[in-house]
Amino acid sequence: MAKIIVVTSGKGGVGKTTSSAAISMGLALSGKKTVVIDFDIGLRNLDLIMDCERRVVFDFVNVIQGDATLNQALIKDKRCEQLYILPASQTRDKDALTKEGVEKILNELSKTFDYIICDSPAGIEHGAQMALYFADEAIVVTNPEVSSVRDSDRILGILQSKSRHAENGSRVKEHLLITRYDSARVEKGEMLSVEDIVDILAVPLVGVIPESPSVLTASNQGTPVIMDTKSNAGQAYADAIRRFEGENIEFRFVKAPKKGILSRVFG
Repeated sequence: MAKIIVVTSGKGGVGKTTSSAAISMGLALSGKKTVVIDFDIGLRNLDLIMDCERRVVFDFVNVIQGDATLNQALIKDKRCEQLYILPASQTRDKDALTKEGVEKILNELSKTFDYIICDSPAGIEHGAQMALYFADEAIVVTNPEVSSVRDSDRILGILQSKSRHAENGSRVKEHLLITRYDSARVEKGEMLSVEDIVDILAVPLVGVIPESPSVLTASNQGTPVIMDTKSNAGQAYADAIRRFEGENIEFRFVKAPKKGILSRVFG
């Protein structure tokens, strides 16, 4: 049986879809057969980041409504044979997602995949609740700003009250992923620190992704940033995958680099 992972956030624009692409690619590159599903019906973006938008023929809603089979809708990634994408519909409403329809697809995927990554819309509306309801584990993505952290706290509450695990008296395993982290701005008091965020949310930290132009570059090129192994962001996502799979490794990119003599003198 596959493990169902929802990548979620309370606030939009925190890098959730970027993280879903990187996480799914990272798991696939580690040898796990992985499928990533775009739950953002009407605002399809995952296929752009995965560079498969021109290969979309059928989508998630087509499968739920019986207009296509799962095999017809699944897109195999050209760079990694262990990774598949199930795109969202751009023309349907989020109400097209039904609990019964989503469950049927997840059950079918669970027969052949190790991981099912659910790329959730931001917030707490219908599409987001469908994405998190069946989750075994959740990766909650937040930025180091007060509004983002507050909204993430709301999502954590929903995970433990409105998921299938909650209805059965168990818990969704939670992981915290901090994105767009700028250690220099943290030192100036312009951003929350890692310690502040972990203290507020009380969720195990799986990764800290530094602010990096490579994230935007990778997205525009249709490449999950984890494949840019020379960038700090790519390395940080790779570290997060290793922690998610149980390794105990040190966090990088959380401290501002020490300035040399010349930079201290001349600023």
